[in-house]
Amino acid sequence: MLLTINGSRYEAAPRPGQCLRTYLREAGWFGVKKGCDAGDCGACTVHLDGEPVHSCLIPAFRAEGRAVTTIEGLAGPCHADDGLPDTIHPMQAAFLSAQGFQCGFCTAGIIMTAAALDQGQRRDLGTALKGNLCRCTGYRAIRDAISGIGHAALDYGGGDPVGQSLPAPAALPMVSGRARFTLDMPPDDALHLKVLRSPHANARVVAIDAAAAHAIPGVVAILSHADAPPGRFSTGRHQDPRDDAADARVLDPILRFVGQRVAAVIAETEAAAEAGSRALRVTYQIRPALLDPALALASDAPRVHDPRDEPGTDAPPLGPHPNLAAEVHGEVGDVAAGLAAADIVYADTFLSQRLQHAALETHGCIGWHDPDGRLTLRTSSQVPFLTRDALCELFGLERDAVRVVCGRVGGGFGGKQEMLTEDLVALAVLRTGRPVRWELTRQEQFTATTTRHPMRVTVTVGARRDGTLTAIDLEVLSDTGAYGNHAGGVIHHGCNEVLAAYACPNKRVAGRAVYTHTVPSGAFRGYGLSQTTFALESALDEVARRLGIDPFDLRRRNAIRPGDPMVSSSLEPHDVVFGSYGLDQCLDLVEAALQADPGPEPEPGWRAGTGMAMAMIDTIPPRGHFADARVSLEADATYTVRVGTAEFGNGTSTVHRQIAASALRADPGRVRILAADTDAVGHDTGAYGSTGTVVGGLAVLRAAEALTERIRAQAAEMSGAAVEACRLDGDKIVTPSGPLALAAIGPLAADGYADGSPRSVSFNVQAFRVAVRPETGEVRILRSIHAADAGRVINPMQCRGQVEGGVAQAIGAALYEDVRIDGAGRVITQAFRDYHIPACADVPDTQVLFAETHDSVGPLGAKSMSESPFNPVAAALGNAIRDATGARLTATPFAPDRIYRAVAANLNADGAST
Repeated sequence: MLLTINGSRYEAAPRPGQCLRTYLREAGWFGVKKGCDAGDCGACTVHLDGEPVHSCLIPAFRAEGRAVTTIEGLAGPCHADDGLPDTIHPMQAAFLSAQGFQCGFCTAGIIMTAAALDQGQRRDLGTALKGNLCRCTGYRAIRDAISGIGHAALDYGGGDPVGQSLPAPAALPMVSGRARFTLDMPPDDALHLKVLRSPHANARVVAIDAAAAHAIPGVVAILSHADAPPGRFSTGRHQDPRDDAADARVLDPILRFVGQRVAAVIAETEAAAEAGSRALRVTYQIRPALLDPALALASDAPRVHDPRDEPGTDAPPLGPHPNLAAEVHGEVGDVAAGLAAADIVYADTFLSQRLQHAALETHGCIGWHDPDGRLTLRTSSQVPFLTRDALCELFGLERDAVRVVCGRVGGGFGGKQEMLTEDLVALAVLRTGRPVRWELTRQEQFTATTTRHPMRVTVTVGARRDGTLTAIDLEVLSDTGAYGNHAGGVIHHGCNEVLAAYACPNKRVAGRAVYTHTVPSGAFRGYGLSQTTFALESALDEVARRLGIDPFDLRRRNAIRPGDPMVSSSLEPHDVVFGSYGLDQCLDLVEAALQADPGPEPEPGWRAGTGMAMAMIDTIPPRGHFADARVSLEADATYTVRVGTAEFGNGTSTVHRQIAASALRADPGRVRILAADTDAVGHDTGAYGSTGTVVGGLAVLRAAEALTERIRAQAAEMSGAAVEACRLDGDKIVTPSGPLALAAIGPLAADGYADGSPRSVSFNVQAFRVAVRPETGEVRILRSIHAADAGRVINPMQCRGQVEGGVAQAIGAALYEDVRIDGAGRVITQAFRDYHIPACADVPDTQVLFAETHDSVGPLGAKSMSESPFNPVAAALGNAIRDATGARLTATPFAPDRIYRAVAANLNADGAST
């Protein structure tokens, strides 16, 4: 087949049934991404004879004789192996100027769509971009890019880089399609891996007949539990492996949820691997399944992890109940007495649903042996070092025998704080001796990875007439699914800061995380706080309304202040301090903005309402979070920062470069970042818990400061001046006897280290004004305002984007996202068309405001601000709906049918009372 790709004639016959997306990628055009393979996400958008199309839906043979343009060739003819372009298309330049991306996985497809829009289409971007999804940005920066509104200081004009809106280091590779994500650098001769998954929620594998699969041409190996190491581990990764239950195996004969791995087929082609997995014949012993977490602790409930299945010391230990994965209990003061002394007591139960992270890049991994025989994995992970350590433990390998490296990671949100592909790829490489690649499908991402923990939170709040809280009681039931990865961390975290944020003398919590035969839960943005914050902030709103107190004033009256003890449900000592405090500013900023501009008036027949909520979060996870960094002065007078933190849209590479440049008094353009490679530095716990700035960034700062002193000492020795008289200034060192060129000093290097202690706190306040149509339950957001206590903001443009992205994701979670499971335990939301993540038309612009604080704990006064904006959104939106309709919604998502029924029930109740 002959066609033209990016201006050059190309000839190759497509495989039967091959789509244009895979055809183009096999030709080396890796700017064409796979996000869904169903035409839902637009990450694969290319131009076919000038018209944008989803290449995953176009059979490759239909491109014969036609002209295909990918993101790489948008500005003009090019070749697949070209480097960065000298010129870019105006739309690429617009996205560069607006920094209309975060992780960047969707960016190529959106630019290709945007470049083909006419002026009429640009006036309705919600409709024009309905075929392109972005999980990171919240779309405001994308809309700005298409509208020609720039934000980035593309030309560094001097001064302290910290505080400037500088572009990301990968900005040009991102908009030109030359950034390389996990699977964009496949080794030659790689085998393909596919997995047969369990159709049953609870079953034992009795036998596997692989004869037919072995007979399929191209099948190289088939792996079952008999081929896997016997050791147990947790897919969840923390610094201390004991934080997560070691209850999983690479391949397990006991199947605990629909979608669990049964066997793996490794073949020369993806098609052969798929055919091989379909040809496997498995005999199952099907057993009763536990699907309802409320029944998990009953004496006759099916046991998800039954020690009788795995006799021996390696089985999970027996607790008070075998289905109890984790629990937290505690009380300070006397809650019963506090409730008795209250003038008002409010109690209700709030339900939060499962959510999918829905990162546009699915989990994927490529493994091979390097020339020295080392096992090497290139993977989509937030935790490359912890993954390496887990693989070494699992396969009995030394640390220097395993290397784990990340390319650009296409979104994470906590979902890639797991080891979900690397263990099986490592086993396949060790068994076959050849490179192996494995990329999850979107269906597998929904059915076989992890979700947010669904929770049932019963909250009881007591208060005096003046609004002073007398008692808070939380009873939490968390469904961890089939495995206990993050069960303990989420239940503890979810029950901690939500209580510590309020200076109430009497607090109690009883939290339990239970196993069920459902898809595993895991780490998700907010890590349990979004669920409990929804419950408590909704309850506090109801208390304020019944007492006739402004909700902002109720928070001001009861929120902790510097000098107050930070207490949740225990008086045990901790390392959390007030490094700074910006909650008062956040409350004032949001209240003033809402009063100054409440937004448009609703249409006739719609009711308007406002609502707000607040949240607090510790800036670093507990029990240690470590980062090493090395900053080097190279012979050409540039700098290299080596750090372990993965970049997945969290912006750490931008922040680390600005921190280093600030300390070195250098142009940020002369600072190069090498990240997320276990060969680069000694250790990095990982990019989770919003630690990329406050831990990884602190290590970078300390390394850069140490290098500064080494450079000054070397300059002093060369010039005969005192060290104190020598200072860095761009590409030179100023000395009393004249400037010295940095090139005459290097190479030099210095190391930095951070251990994640002490920890500070950040605050977020969200407000909405909404319109609700009672007859249909529809909701429109008229105004969205968010204030963040982020300390000294390293990059205002980027930090604003993090807040907007968190708010947008949380709006989706509050209004429509829902991982649904049927009566057999199957996830039935298996594609983006079934699982509604926010599209451009769904998300309003959020006004983002920053408190002016300077943290004593974080680097250069900064605090974390990646996951915390998510936490107060559901409560604020529910409170606004309550204000508009009088109906208190106690379960997310706030779907139109739920709103309609709640409003109708409230009207009936009002009628009955009168």
